[in-house]
Amino acid sequence: MSVSMAGFTANDAITKVVSSSMNMGQVMLLRGLFASALILALAWHRGALIPVRTVASPFVFLRVVGEVCATVFFLVALANMPLANISAVLQALPLAVTMGAALVYGEPVGWRRWLAIAAGFAGVLIIVRPGFEGFNAYSISALICVFFCTVRDLSTKRVPREIPSLFLSSATAIAVTIMGGVLVVPFGGWSPVAATDLALLAAAAVLLLFGYQFIILAMRDGEISFIAPFRYTALLWAIGLGVVVFGELPDAAMIAGATVIVASGLYALYRERVRGESRPAAKATAPTMQPDGL
Repeated sequence: MSVSMAGFTANDAITKVVSSSMNMGQVMLLRGLFASALILALAWHRGALIPVRTVASPFVFLRVVGEVCATVFFLVALANMPLANISAVLQALPLAVTMGAALVYGEPVGWRRWLAIAAGFAGVLIIVRPGFEGFNAYSISALICVFFCTVRDLSTKRVPREIPSLFLSSATAIAVTIMGGVLVVPFGGWSPVAATDLALLAAAAVLLLFGYQFIILAMRDGEISFIAPFRYTALLWAIGLGVVVFGELPDAAMIAGATVIVASGLYALYRERVRGESRPAAKATAPTMQPDGL
């Protein structure tokens, strides 16, 4: 899981680098073409490509829509926020999924986890700092991304089990690619593509597949309630890459907020493991937490 988080975070860093020379619609389109080809090849190799008529489920559609919208808002925020800041905000996703599972599906959530959820969102507010200089529209974009990721993950809980996860990943990658093509003009039009940028986007797509493969290994061989906390290593990678690649030094508010979010998330996962009968965050939240076009 830790290696997987490194792959996904490195992909984010590459995407942020490329965003300086082209708009995010173009990034979604080009990276999506590479990612779609790779994930379709993997799905075909594993026999996960099934007739489309067999996946006629509203939850499949809702999951794809949630992932596409989350990807758009994530990339907009990624291009305009420090890498560590947006990564820290997204660490609140397991708490949001726990809350959503309680409100939408009626899953039991005790008062301790409700307190953890409240503390986690307080940590988010510390990072985005509403009413202060550090707050801007792109912080709202990051929060909207968390909402759509929650929609994605809650929908995934209701997708029929006979539908292979790699099929869902393939459908999502294709949908994100198409949305990228649609957004190229509204986001500013097509920019000339340098060979270096194209190579970087191809590398980003490979890192997505790399991260996805390691997630499969982790989820297949490990106990989910044990390995889920290792998703938070993404924040360490984001801080390190932010400093090395972009010279983004995390400030005190970001560190304090991230600490509160991670501590709240770990406590919620601990309570889910203690209670045993219901683990909405550990079992329902996508291991990557952030959208990645897969």
